[in-house]
Amino acid sequence: MTKLSKLKSTLLAAAALTAVAATPAAAQNIGACLITKTDTNPFFVKMKEGALQGAEANGIDLQTFAGKIDGDVETQVAAVETCIASGAKGILITPSDSRALAPIVTKARDAGLLVIALDTPFEPADTADATFATDNFKAGELIGQWAAAKLGADAANAKIALLDLNASEISVDYLRNNGFLKGFGIDIKDPTDIGDEDDPRIVGNDVTNGNEEGGRTAMENLLQKDPGVNVVYTINEPAAAGAYEALKAAGKADGVLIVSVDGGCPGVQNVSEGIIGATSMQFPLLMASLGIEAIKAWAESGAKPENTPGLDFFNTGVELITDQPADGIESISSEEGLGKCWG
Repeated sequence: MTKLSKLKSTLLAAAALTAVAATPAAAQNIGACLITKTDTNPFFVKMKEGALQGAEANGIDLQTFAGKIDGDVETQVAAVETCIASGAKGILITPSDSRALAPIVTKARDAGLLVIALDTPFEPADTADATFATDNFKAGELIGQWAAAKLGADAANAKIALLDLNASEISVDYLRNNGFLKGFGIDIKDPTDIGDEDDPRIVGNDVTNGNEEGGRTAMENLLQKDPGVNVVYTINEPAAAGAYEALKAAGKADGVLIVSVDGGCPGVQNVSEGIIGATSMQFPLLMASLGIEAIKAWAESGAKPENTPGLDFFNTGVELITDQPADGIESISSEEGLGKCWG
């Protein structure tokens, strides 16, 4: 059994522990909603695929919604309102703003819906009934450790550009950013804040909105601040692709380490091509399919999923992908990663 197969079996078994059978509702009467940040980012496309597959397998009527861009709170609020009005039993949501969406999520829960956050935890996490997500801090920490190991003694003189999500500094943003800093060996000040560190190796932070255009602009801005940047952290792989284009246009693509998070097939291909040095792979299809099963269990028995012991969320796993392995840091190659990307 592969590592991912074992992970899926473990997670499904854990979820099943909470699903004590009662009188089942007719599956065709179970409605559910998936609300993602966008429908263009490949990560959320794969998440939608997992939700649709799970809904078909479980006889659930699934409605899907997405924001226009990452950070589009208004569209997500309207989608939750629609789900409540439709009589849905549950909502799967990747919140564009983990604080601003709290009131509408509370309204949905008060109306009897099970609300599960995917990928991005709410603040506080118990705003939702449950969260199925990567350990985002760990994902950042892995790529930070790898970058520091790759530079070796030169890590002491690194010039680091940090390409984050947006000005809201939502949980997924500060967790990945600060995880990277810790992994690289930089002291974190406020663990829920971005940009308050005083380490001279940090050139600066800029925002990308999680897309390629934003990554390009942010990289251009930070290169103007210090053209000697040699390490680039990015919130996700579309932002990394944009950063690479900016570096290439400036004649600086060689000798700059780019690290990222997501592990989507395009991103893993970028690792294979040497564009991204290392990325942390998540499993959005698994997040969504487990979420659908949790909504079914809730509708049939009133059971709610439980957190991974010691965490305030249900951990769906993370793997470091690189073709330049570092001693003491567990990783798999891009070839292996392409065989399991976003499972």
